[in-house]
Amino acid sequence: MVEAQGITHRFGSFAALTSVNLRLQVGEIHGLIGENGAGKSTLLRILSGLIIPSEGELRVDGLARRFARPREASDAGIAVVHQELNLIPDLTVIENISLGREPRRAGLLDRAAMREIAVRALERVGSPSDPDALVRDLPLAEQQLVEIARAMSQNARIIIFDEPTAVLPRPATLKLLDLMRQLKSEGVGIAFVSHHLDEIEAVCDVVTVLRDGQVVKEFRAPDLAPEVLAPAMVGRDLEDMYPARTDVDGKPVAMQVQGLSAPPLVQGAQFELREGEILGVAGLVGAGRTELLEAIAGLRPCSGQISLKGQAVSGNARQRLAQGIAYVPEDRKVTGLHIDLSIEENIGMAQLPKFARPMLNAGARRAATEAWKERLDIKMRSAEDPVGSLSGGNQQKVALAKWLEGDPAVLLLDEPTRGVDIGAKAEIYKVIADLAAEGRACVVASSEMPELIGLCHRILVMRQGRIVGEVTGTEMTEETILNYAAGVETGEDVA
Repeated sequence: MVEAQGITHRFGSFAALTSVNLRLQVGEIHGLIGENGAGKSTLLRILSGLIIPSEGELRVDGLARRFARPREASDAGIAVVHQELNLIPDLTVIENISLGREPRRAGLLDRAAMREIAVRALERVGSPSDPDALVRDLPLAEQQLVEIARAMSQNARIIIFDEPTAVLPRPATLKLLDLMRQLKSEGVGIAFVSHHLDEIEAVCDVVTVLRDGQVVKEFRAPDLAPEVLAPAMVGRDLEDMYPARTDVDGKPVAMQVQGLSAPPLVQGAQFELREGEILGVAGLVGAGRTELLEAIAGLRPCSGQISLKGQAVSGNARQRLAQGIAYVPEDRKVTGLHIDLSIEENIGMAQLPKFARPMLNAGARRAATEAWKERLDIKMRSAEDPVGSLSGGNQQKVALAKWLEGDPAVLLLDEPTRGVDIGAKAEIYKVIADLAAEGRACVVASSEMPELIGLCHRILVMRQGRIVGEVTGTEMTEETILNYAAGVETGEDVA
């Protein structure tokens, strides 16, 4: 058993955690939820030995422990599966699993023992990976299993899963949840952090809710329904999660796409988008959702025709931005934002000519940043702070501001709420709805069907690079979307 007692931690004058108590039991799955900035990451870093708390203590099997570094937590039986995988891409699976704990014989690496450890750990988690493969050559879902196998190889009694499903496709997510249940049955204790409350309900025995650095509630199964947990997380009612849709019937066509192809992932796409409309794009992993948006934005070579308010659109991404099409990419930390630069630098980056003629007009850029802060309700201390210091939801708002500064007529949004908590999702949905109400046309590609159903006027469904269906009104159900995505509605062979 691992117990946190009266844990308080301060960063300067800011209290990230205040008097937090938490008990992790072996043979139990303990959910840890809260909005971005609630203190979850700080608590996990304390449990895993990355930081020492300002006050309070940790106890392992009743004995007080003070972890000065991760190795000490590992030696105490605590392992961590990080959200952003902590693997070395250019090492093999075998080398990654034993990294930092390599068995030796006569002072030399015992390669045979390393292989045995890796094979046994991979079998335990059900990984099909070749032990000799380089990690960089594995699909993301298999890399996640390698990370879990490494934790298992340490004979951990408590495993902390930090947002492990954030980037996994649904089938891989279901397998991971099954693995958690298996580990629980073997007597391993699990701390599970997730923004997906349906996953929390599916596997957890107990759930602790953090808000503003404090424990505000603890729930036990079976009282773990999302409609119970969500209000406790955000401290307010979320009945109006999705804003009311505006009527777009009869509105002018903002964008027309005809015969758009970017082989092999986009083939013959054709649709119209009206001013003020929010158009969803659904499909299974690999269906071509992202590639469709990238082709429209000028990031992929393509054929076909795109017109904006009747005028043909062409050229690269910068030229299409100037013509009125902006693309907010899926991975804000890699392609959407420069995470180490300031908030104002990120917001001004896509419009440098606007703020640098010929010298940088820092005052104009600062004024634009402050305007977007007010308009999008970006919670920040200073425009000079690194954008990486913001919560996920506020980072996403900065990414939106970066591209909205160019005043686009069409906004292409790829997974706009990935990795943000339920409260931040509601805020982003309101931002998108407000932009549509101003007359901007929005295309939202998402793997979350409830999001598309609640937010969009229409949903296009893709399969193997083609748009195979369009659903509206009462047809917008998860079952109908999945049938199109799997080829059932179209009569395709899905074997």
